[in-house]
Amino acid sequence: MKNTDFDYKRIAQGYKDRPFLHGQVIERFQRDVTDKLFENGLDVGCGAGLSCKALRQICRRVTGADISPEMVAAAQELYQNLHEYTFLVSRAEEIPAAKEKYDIVTAAGVIPWVEKEDFLRNLRQIICTRGYVLIYDFGISDKMRGNADYSLWWHENYLKEFPRPLRNEQVWTKQDVEPFGFAMLGQVCYDLEYEFDRDAFVRFMMLQSNVNAKIEGEGRDSGEVQEWFARSLTPIFGGEHRTVFFTGYSWYLMAY
Repeated sequence: MKNTDFDYKRIAQGYKDRPFLHGQVIERFQRDVTDKLFENGLDVGCGAGLSCKALRQICRRVTGADISPEMVAAAQELYQNLHEYTFLVSRAEEIPAAKEKYDIVTAAGVIPWVEKEDFLRNLRQIICTRGYVLIYDFGISDKMRGNADYSLWWHENYLKEFPRPLRNEQVWTKQDVEPFGFAMLGQVCYDLEYEFDRDAFVRFMMLQSNVNAKIEGEGRDSGEVQEWFARSLTPIFGGEHRTVFFTGYSWYLMAY
C-alpha cells in the first residue's frame, strides 16, 4: 500500500469517529518523558484530526499535516471554529518550516509510509533544539476480553477474507536517528483497550487498511463488506458491548 491509499472521503469521514486512544498515548508520554506544556506543536500524518486533539492536551497551538486532501478537509471540518488548530496538505518529508520552530512533534501511524532519511532530515530543520518527537502507533489485536471465539474469528475468518497487505514494520534505532540530530530517549510497547458494540466495531473495521485495499483498491462493494462483518460478528458480540485489546508502541526522540 501507499500512503495515498487513504485519500478517500469514506475513510476520512470515518476516521473522525475512530477510538480516541491517542490521549492515553499522550498521558504515557507525560509519565515516561516530561510533563511540561508546549507552545507550538506539529502533528505529522494528522488524518482526520484525532491525534491533533491528543497533542492539544499538552500544547497551546497545533498544526496538523497530512498527504491526503480528504483527511485535511475532514480535520478542518471538525475544528473549523477553533483557532488553536491549523492544517495543511503536505508529504511528511516536505512539511515547511513555521515562523516559530516546533517544540514538539507527534507522528501517529506514519512510520510505515515515510522515507526515513528524508523525513528525519526535514524534521530536524523545522523542530527547535531540545524539541521532543513522539512517534507512535496502535492497532487492533486478535484478543477480546473473555471471548476466545473472537480470536478464532480473527484468524479463521477475518484474515482469510481480508489478507493484510505488506507494509514497512522497521523499528528505528538510535543509529538510525542520531546522524540526523536526534537522540533516542526510549521505546516502549503497551496494550490499550476499548469497548465496542457490534455496529461500532463494524464501522471501525471498515476503515482497516486491508479492508480498504479490497474496497477502494479492488472494487469490492462496501455494502457487501459491511454485511459480511455484521453477519460474522453477531455471534461474537451477542448484542453486548465487548472490550477489544489494541497493541501499541511509542518512540521518544529529542533534537540536539
